[in-house]
Amino acid sequence: MATNRQIRPAASWRVRPVDPPPGHSGGHPGDLTDAARPIAPMARDYIGPSRRDWHHHRRGQLLYAVSGVMTVSTAAGTWVVAPEQAVWVPPGVEHQVSHAQTIAMRTLYIDPAVAESLPGDCCVVAVPALLRALILRAIEVGLDYEAEGPGARIMAVILDELRALTPEPLHLPQPRDSRLLKVTRALIDDPADGRPLADWARGAGASERTLARLFVKETGLTFGEWRERLRLVTAVARLAEGEAVTAVALDLGYQSPSAFIAMFRRSLGDTPGRYLRQRGAGE
Repeated sequence: MATNRQIRPAASWRVRPVDPPPGHSGGHPGDLTDAARPIAPMARDYIGPSRRDWHHHRRGQLLYAVSGVMTVSTAAGTWVVAPEQAVWVPPGVEHQVSHAQTIAMRTLYIDPAVAESLPGDCCVVAVPALLRALILRAIEVGLDYEAEGPGARIMAVILDELRALTPEPLHLPQPRDSRLLKVTRALIDDPADGRPLADWARGAGASERTLARLFVKETGLTFGEWRERLRLVTAVARLAEGEAVTAVALDLGYQSPSAFIAMFRRSLGDTPGRYLRQRGAGE
């Protein structure tokens, strides 16, 4: 999301070592082929802003933000992940992770055979207290756990909790049509731009009717709904980083904070302050 912050291609980071299990070569846990260990945990604390290169893993990936806000992008769209939320990336999906500030990331890599019971598409989920504690405990357990031991039982409970989670509407779908991309990229650069679709059509080389039809076909949202979703995910990221509601509302093109809060409540079921407090963000 465009927030007028410079994102460097790389950042320094600290890795909490995870010892490989006996017989494991010590490669990346996202590519572990040991089915007896359905979850491979990893902890990384990234210092400052960064954007990682596009990549994928053999295993599915649950990225959990202990602190900080990250953005996960795939060819299908963008997901904003605030503290106490996580994003699920299915096995083999090419993705990119970026953030504007320091972030503490805890990741669970889930074996493809087990991941079949989890969503087939990327999604953002809230992380309740029990799941949060289980994720942190999994980091402590690491990779060296027996298939029938206490560590394996913790991983099994984590999988049960993941299957029960409900995705949150923080996905910004990306179109593929070049005319739509011209519009969406301009709006990502300036979410406050409130011009009607007819004005965008003139610059995109298509009729308003064509663009309206393509927006629904390629994103599942109308033009107005897509622009509102863009403003929502941008707002969540900025508010979670500590910016004031009034400043964010006006920057995103709303005439008043109350109009912005009404949109936020309609989309996420709560006011910005309560929504972020429930997730330990924006404090």
